[in-house]
Amino acid sequence: MNTIYDAVVVGGGAAGFFTAIQLAEKSPEAKILILEKTKNLLQKVKISGGGRCNVTHAVFEPKELAQNYPRGHKELLGPFHQFMTGDMMAWLEANNIPTKIEEDGRVFPISDNSQTIIDCFLHSCKQYGIEIQTSTSFSDFTREDDELWNLTTSEGNIRTQNLVLATGSSPQVWKFLATKGFTIVPPVPSLFTFDFKHKHLIKNLAGISVEASVRVASKEDSVKKSVMKSLTSEGPLLITHWGMSGPCILKLSAWGARALHQLNYEFDLHVNWTKSKNEEEVFETLVDLKNTHTQKQIGNLSSFDLPKRLWKKLLADASIDEATKTQDLTHKNLRKLALTLTDSVYEIKGKSTFKEEFVTAGGVDLKQIDFKNFSVKNHPNFYMVGEMLNIDAVTGGFNFQNAWTGGYLVASAIQNSISKVKSMN
Repeated sequence: MNTIYDAVVVGGGAAGFFTAIQLAEKSPEAKILILEKTKNLLQKVKISGGGRCNVTHAVFEPKELAQNYPRGHKELLGPFHQFMTGDMMAWLEANNIPTKIEEDGRVFPISDNSQTIIDCFLHSCKQYGIEIQTSTSFSDFTREDDELWNLTTSEGNIRTQNLVLATGSSPQVWKFLATKGFTIVPPVPSLFTFDFKHKHLIKNLAGISVEASVRVASKEDSVKKSVMKSLTSEGPLLITHWGMSGPCILKLSAWGARALHQLNYEFDLHVNWTKSKNEEEVFETLVDLKNTHTQKQIGNLSSFDLPKRLWKKLLADASIDEATKTQDLTHKNLRKLALTLTDSVYEIKGKSTFKEEFVTAGGVDLKQIDFKNFSVKNHPNFYMVGEMLNIDAVTGGFNFQNAWTGGYLVASAIQNSISKVKSMN
């Protein structure tokens, strides 16, 4: 094959496609190739947000946006000043994809259909003449004397001025890069739900969602206990048939990905069902209830904005009969109920993947990347972008924003490289 490409992007996912499209927009004459090892393109885009595609999140300040990345928050701060959420929403709008911001801040196409994004990307590739080659894997890349990259693939050798790896969370690629001298942070799961060891504790509560705060406590040695002290989260907590999920738990799983992996996903989860009240404040509220509603049954009061099913279950956990009149509750009863409301403890044993959106913490060590343009240090015209880097985020469209931002900056850098080559010829 005698064709020399201006850029070859390895990986047919969100980061790979957006990098190629951005480059084509900036340099319409550039010869660009996207390589994908499978037959399927843009798979994570397809399943994101339950098939609606959660393209980004409505956070419009770079510093605030960066705080949603347990790995990569420092490195992404600069890039977010160049291209972030508002820029992506504007790009989609310019490409006839209006977006909407939902109550929780997630951003979706108004169509509520991920195919809208996929069709847009494929149309842009066709419009700009970007080549797409599927079912093609690579086994090596080398830098030639004439300053071209030579990519060895299952379909033959490919030569390019600029090489971009956007291969996602691929253990195979990480293993290969390690043989090339790259430091790889071992991947562990991120964004997962918690499985209860004793599921009877949540019997008949599945589907209930409440605002709560949680913290992790280790049963291991004091060193691990000290690590756990920082593992807290708050927000909507969803009770499932097997344990707990919802933004509160998913955020905790992301920030605690490595620590929880160390514990083999076996730990105590402390839940404050009132979210922010402490035990003494709750006790005082319960005393007021007793004095105010003397003849009412405690099971019918359902205080603290808790669903009645959950309220009655917590009463049972505190050994209080729901038919008890409030005036008959003892000081000891109220103390135990206050503790139950603010510090219920559940034994976690295992995890479950959050829907189909498997996310990992790990990948190429960030010290090897220049985040001015996502170039690989000491490797001219070589770039890495997306989830193959040790960058991951909490749920809500943030992982996609990392892909869009990285793709934009890589495209800008390659555009400058192409312009320099042309000026020299």
